[in-house]
Amino acid sequence: MNSTTVEQQRNTLRNRRILVIGGFLTFLYLVVGIKAFYLQVIADDILSARASVQYRKSMECQGKRGAIFDANYRELAISTGIVEVGMHPKDVKSKDEKSSPDKRELAKQVAKVLNLNEKVMYKKLSADKDFVWIDRKVTPVRAATLRSLRLTGFEYDSSYLRVYPYKSLAAQVVGFVGVDGYGLDGLEQHFDDELQGNLRQWTIIKDRMGRIFDRQDVCSQGYEGNNIILTIDSNIQYIAETALQKSVEENNAKSGLAIVMAPETGAVKAIAHYPTYNPNSFNQFPKQTWRNRSVTDTFEPGSVLKVFLMAAAIESGLCDPEMIINCENGAYRIGRNTIHDTHEYDFLTVHDVLKFSSNIGAVKIAEVIGAKALYETLVSFGFGEKTGINCPGEVKGLLRHYQGWKKIDNATISFGQGVNVTPIQLITAISAVANNGVLMTPYVVQAITDETGNIIKSFSPTEKRKVIMPETAMVLMEMMNAVTEPDGTGGQAVPVGYTVCGKTGTAQKINANGTYRNCEYNGVFVGFAPSQSPELAVLVVIDEPQKHHYGGVVAAPVFREIVHETFNYLNIPPNVTKEQLNVSNGVGEVGA
Repeated sequence: MNSTTVEQQRNTLRNRRILVIGGFLTFLYLVVGIKAFYLQVIADDILSARASVQYRKSMECQGKRGAIFDANYRELAISTGIVEVGMHPKDVKSKDEKSSPDKRELAKQVAKVLNLNEKVMYKKLSADKDFVWIDRKVTPVRAATLRSLRLTGFEYDSSYLRVYPYKSLAAQVVGFVGVDGYGLDGLEQHFDDELQGNLRQWTIIKDRMGRIFDRQDVCSQGYEGNNIILTIDSNIQYIAETALQKSVEENNAKSGLAIVMAPETGAVKAIAHYPTYNPNSFNQFPKQTWRNRSVTDTFEPGSVLKVFLMAAAIESGLCDPEMIINCENGAYRIGRNTIHDTHEYDFLTVHDVLKFSSNIGAVKIAEVIGAKALYETLVSFGFGEKTGINCPGEVKGLLRHYQGWKKIDNATISFGQGVNVTPIQLITAISAVANNGVLMTPYVVQAITDETGNIIKSFSPTEKRKVIMPETAMVLMEMMNAVTEPDGTGGQAVPVGYTVCGKTGTAQKINANGTYRNCEYNGVFVGFAPSQSPELAVLVVIDEPQKHHYGGVVAAPVFREIVHETFNYLNIPPNVTKEQLNVSNGVGEVGA
């Protein structure tokens, strides 16, 4: 093979190699081109969105929560501006430092500014997390001081803190909100949609180091929540809470409750509980103190129910106040059961059965009118159904149908055992007597306003139904007025200068064994004043008093103090003449 042929073969082999390499490179360029076309044209929207996530972030802002006012526009719940401070632990350092910061020294600085625990702050700085909250309730002044430290990796978001200026006042009614600003209990929860400010968004833009360089805040004015105006009067609320606490502590009771209502309208002026709690720090109090027991809890009312027995008796036409009842000298058998009176009575009028709270007299009257008449009257007064009060958590109590009653049931229900009522049911029913026999729907919220104070919804007095004739109501008022005379069971309920219609109750509580033996008691008093043209109805319940347990001793004085102080506050003049004031206001023997 000559040299020319060899050279040709070499050239041919070289050309083939160049062709293969060129083809391979061309293929690579083609792949890169196709990929570039896919990324820039076909997948442009997807990649742009993915990139946007890296440097854009949508944030939400809740508008300022509306306030809750009492009837006189005193602020019971307000929202004040705060700053929520969080951080990205891995990015935290001082802008003035080039090297990694001393985390212990940094923790000391931040903890001092925010008044936090230094060890807790160091733990957060050392956390292996992308983000942690430091404090979500920082005052603007403290936040400004922290900003002055020139630390990177910190985030500051404007927010609002719910504050209750009067602390525990009406706490169970108002309720509270959680750390995220949503209502968790009481009216805060029930009217959460109204109180919440409108939700708005804004976008923050970060650079590749994660630093924010652009932010548009849209939480401007006009996005605040609506305000709630209550029927509660904070002055009357304070009077009720103070008087209630005094009785609970003096009688070593488990708890107490008081409700003040305007009987003509059903507007609730006060709902007091003791013990209570501070909604500014609700987590530091037992959960059972949060509950608005005036609507959520039931109890056997005891002798207070005799008022409605008398209503049934008079409406039926089978009894009148002067009818004589044989009270059997304190003991009356019904089958295997024996009904007892606190004192031994022989013959009493129907009028005096209520005045001296005779259980046997009540049983005899219930036998005369029958179970159906008693049941229908109790239902008419609202027992066994919800009142419709605009408070959350209301229950309907327990009133079994009369067709399921035995003879002993008809007897015990006549003096308040075997039926469960809520406090709001009881005072609403007694208010119907004060309101000439008209039952009203109770309410605690009278209006909802927008941020400028314009009323957008109002709640006016609502008549539910007529439960008894006005003439019957007048007879009942005369009988209830006798209860509070010096020799009646409720003599201690009368404030000087005023007349009172009321009824005492000493209600036994069923024990763990399901019996009334060796049981605890509820001391109860409910009534209204003045006797003519009643202005206020008041219910007082003292739960498990230890020093005394009669309603006329533990609950009636609370009623007296609430009425006396409230009438002074409202400038309601006395309705007793000077001659009547000179008569001794001593108290006779106290029974049920």
